[in-house]
Amino acid sequence: MIYLSHFTLPRQELREGALAELVKNRTCYNNFYPFQVFRNWEEETFSLEPITVFYGGNGSGKTTLLNLIGEKLRLERRSVFNSSSFFPNFVDLCRAEGQAPEGSAVLTSDDVFDDLLDLRSLNQGIDRERLDLLAEYKDLRESGFRMTSLDDYDQLQKVVRATRRKASGSSYVKESIGTNVRGKSNGETAFKYFTDQIQDNALYLLDEPENSLSVQRQRELAQFLEDSARFFGCQIILATHSPILLSMKGARVYDLDQRPIQTRKWTDLPAVRAWHEFFQAHADEF
Repeated sequence: MIYLSHFTLPRQELREGALAELVKNRTCYNNFYPFQVFRNWEEETFSLEPITVFYGGNGSGKTTLLNLIGEKLRLERRSVFNSSSFFPNFVDLCRAEGQAPEGSAVLTSDDVFDDLLDLRSLNQGIDRERLDLLAEYKDLRESGFRMTSLDDYDQLQKVVRATRRKASGSSYVKESIGTNVRGKSNGETAFKYFTDQIQDNALYLLDEPENSLSVQRQRELAQFLEDSARFFGCQIILATHSPILLSMKGARVYDLDQRPIQTRKWTDLPAVRAWHEFFQAHADEF
């Protein structure tokens, strides 16, 4: 499915004219991002497929390009992104052909990091509660508590749980606190985040989703994204330098390091060639 068919960055003279007008009446500004990112770019129109990949080294503009698309289409996003007071002006100069359906979103590795922090915070809270419950268990077993009125009923239940035969500190905590949410690695949490967030019939922008993922998880994510585009009405646009994600079937890959920018076979990309040459050099060790 294609919801966004083309995205066009403004031509150079339009960018320069707009920037000159913007800074003319401003005396205080730290930078004019994202104008400087595309300083040497010509007007660029990206023709987008069900799966489109932006490839490039650090500073190539691939993340900024995703953010421009996301802001132009007003997509939902969770994490704050690198912006400036000039960013909305640049967005206004861009052109987008198409419309994102409800539920479309920008998904980034920062979202996963936030998820991990939330999980860690929850687990830390559970750890603190566990320690408190263990202390309570010890006090209850040694308290010699006797019920004197119905007001003591809740306390009596705790004493019974703590002092019954075969009762242990761990069983008391487990019964009191419920299931521990801990149990998934960072990679498992990251993979689950993306597969949970991507629903049918929507447009998704993914910024380097391979972060925190093992090679096997990257392969599983690549298959999931392929299936989402092929069978479940999704359009996927992502920034990555992962050879596994670059190799997705049917993906249109833009090399942002080239001038002019062009599409390339994933096997011709420098990052992929570097891995190829590395394994060739060590072929006799396999």
